[in-house]
Amino acid sequence: MSFFAIVFALLLEQVRPLGHDNPVHAGVRAWIRWVSRNVDAGTPVHGWLAWTLAVGVPGGASLAIYWALQAWVGWPFAVLWSAALLYVTLGFRQFSHHFTDIRDALAAGDEALAREHLARWQRVDAHELPRSEIVRHVIEYSVLAAHRHVFGVLAWFSILAALGFGPAGAVLYRVGEFVARYWHHPVASRPMVSPPLRQAASQAWFVMDWLPARITALGFAVVGSFEEAVDSWRNQVQRHPEDNDGVILAATSGAINVRLGGQPLKPVAPAAVPEIPLAEDAQLVTGLDQPLPGRDPESAHLVQVVGLVWRSVVMWLVLLALLTFARLLG
Repeated sequence: MSFFAIVFALLLEQVRPLGHDNPVHAGVRAWIRWVSRNVDAGTPVHGWLAWTLAVGVPGGASLAIYWALQAWVGWPFAVLWSAALLYVTLGFRQFSHHFTDIRDALAAGDEALAREHLARWQRVDAHELPRSEIVRHVIEYSVLAAHRHVFGVLAWFSILAALGFGPAGAVLYRVGEFVARYWHHPVASRPMVSPPLRQAASQAWFVMDWLPARITALGFAVVGSFEEAVDSWRNQVQRHPEDNDGVILAATSGAINVRLGGQPLKPVAPAAVPEIPLAEDAQLVTGLDQPLPGRDPESAHLVQVVGLVWRSVVMWLVLLALLTFARLLG
């Protein structure tokens, strides 16, 4: 029944997007701040303990409620619970407005406004970017955001739901991604985070995202230019086997034949960075220090990226639907 929960959550998210200042995300941020303030003692053991509590408690709570609903109320309510959690963890509308604003500004020829939107989205210095670099960074940030908000969540949710763990996978993945990002970037308004805690969150996130990143890359390859995507993916892994983001971007580069990678943007000063919402991917690290081969980024590539992402979503939904109906008929 996980397929129906996914479809319901995606439809609801398109009709009524979740606001940035919603109480669920505010509660997660408050919980993570409490854990880092009270558990982080500056040692590796405490770092892993803090990460386990920060990620495991929300995941465990979501699973306990799912099992309780399934056992005492009925499976329809368990499906609704899964859909509700997918609604707050899964969705395009949590980041797509940034992409749309930049694309519209470029279409209108207002590159200054496009730079302003990009800088506000990623909290970086973008005031000197030429048009092609604006497009490149928008493509990189957008496909990574699509992965972290859609494909990665779908992967963890689907795998753990098939094993009987309901929506726990979606919660674990999103909170695991958020703590790695939240604890990595210093902000004056939040408690200090020790290096062991920051390292534990980064290491755990790499492990959590290893398989989903390759599932996303495979989807882009299948619905795009397969041979070029796989070749670019293979070359990237040979150079940087530890870089999950690079796998996704390399597959994207080959799938639509666009040059990605190069000089990263400089983040703004920590004191100027506001609280990072759970629903946004501020300061994503692409990891592509060397440009990948392909055509220079142009505005037309933004349309290709949208098509690539949506075709991949449809492909995975069709696959999940076939598996669901096969189980129902079998």
